[in-house]
Amino acid sequence: MAGEVTLRAALARPFLAVTNTPQVAYILLEAQPASQMTQVRMPVNVCFVLDRSGSMKGEKIERLRQAVTKAIEQLDQQDSIAIVIFDHRAEVLAPAQPVRNRPAILDLVHRIRDAGGTRIAPAVEKGLLELQKMPPGVRRLILLTDGQTEHEKECLLRAEDAGRLGVPITALGIGKDWNEDLLIEMANRSKGVADYIAQAGEIVNYFQHTVQRAQQTVIQNSVLTLRLVQGVTPRAVWQVTPLIDNLGYQPISDRAVSVNLGELESAQPRVLLIELLVDPRPLGTYRVGQAELSYDAPALRLTGEKAKLDIMLTFTADPTQIQQVNPNVMNIVEKVSAFKLQTRALQDLAAGDVQGATQKLKSAVTRLLNQGEVDLAATMQQEIANLEQQGQMSSEGQKTIKFQGRKTVRLTDIELPKE
Repeated sequence: MAGEVTLRAALARPFLAVTNTPQVAYILLEAQPASQMTQVRMPVNVCFVLDRSGSMKGEKIERLRQAVTKAIEQLDQQDSIAIVIFDHRAEVLAPAQPVRNRPAILDLVHRIRDAGGTRIAPAVEKGLLELQKMPPGVRRLILLTDGQTEHEKECLLRAEDAGRLGVPITALGIGKDWNEDLLIEMANRSKGVADYIAQAGEIVNYFQHTVQRAQQTVIQNSVLTLRLVQGVTPRAVWQVTPLIDNLGYQPISDRAVSVNLGELESAQPRVLLIELLVDPRPLGTYRVGQAELSYDAPALRLTGEKAKLDIMLTFTADPTQIQQVNPNVMNIVEKVSAFKLQTRALQDLAAGDVQGATQKLKSAVTRLLNQGEVDLAATMQQEIANLEQQGQMSSEGQKTIKFQGRKTVRLTDIELPKE
């Protein structure tokens, strides 16, 4: 059976100019589970790995208990759960078990108290062991911390373990005294996500949203293959929703590359921005490649299904056609460009190039204001002032830029043509 996933595409420029030099073509590609997949529900296996160190005392630990309680209430009888708590030691508070034991699990959650220091790696290791005891399904490890951890290299090794086991880590940092680069790298190595929780009151929504997205996962092991004709070269593949991310690609032959997309959710399309470098062509319309998505739909007992879409480009000498653009796609190109500038600015700062970082942030602010991203631009303006006056950025500002800068593309920005 095919048709569980549909592919659609739109070009930033419907027409490319006939020139003597190569040019870049931007293609927005959407992979969307079909409407019938909204009725599909896979079992969800969640392990919460929770920081209960002394710095979590007060509102943070109280909100944490509320958040876990609300998340457990979202889960169904078919789902499974485990809870690991940690300070400088790690403890399995609730071993892997079906959610039908809800009252007993909630009683344990209400007893969580703050104590001790922070050591993440052993807790993640215990969490992964508990997840392996659960039946097949969608697996998530939700990590929440508010502090610097010992032995960061061990954390990265455990994140690699999670990636090999197919367990995406949702790595959440609260407050300002944690290492965002560590959590981002842990998320990347496990094919998960990292995020910044500025206020304790936001923990409940984050946990509920993470569980909801796991429940909407209907496609697994999805891989995009781009097969391109001679004279067309891939430059980059960017994910633009739900977060901007440079996915990279793996060559699989002289003219084909693959991109591992992993899971797809029924309620939210996966949208990619593909950059191609195209050699000159004469007037006309050409098939320059094909996008193929292979995927599994475990709830329907389907494996290795495929969806395909031809990539067509039209070359013209008509100045009126050459000037035409798709404003939605160009808007997303600009947002990705702003994200690139932010990323390079932070890299410059890490290398000690304060002037380079400042200039790139100023360019990013201009783009963000043009896109209506007023709040993020204001944060960036403040950090530019910090750089000019003190030679460094605030911890909160760096975290906001790193995380909010990845969320500028919204589903309302995307209007692809219907089939």
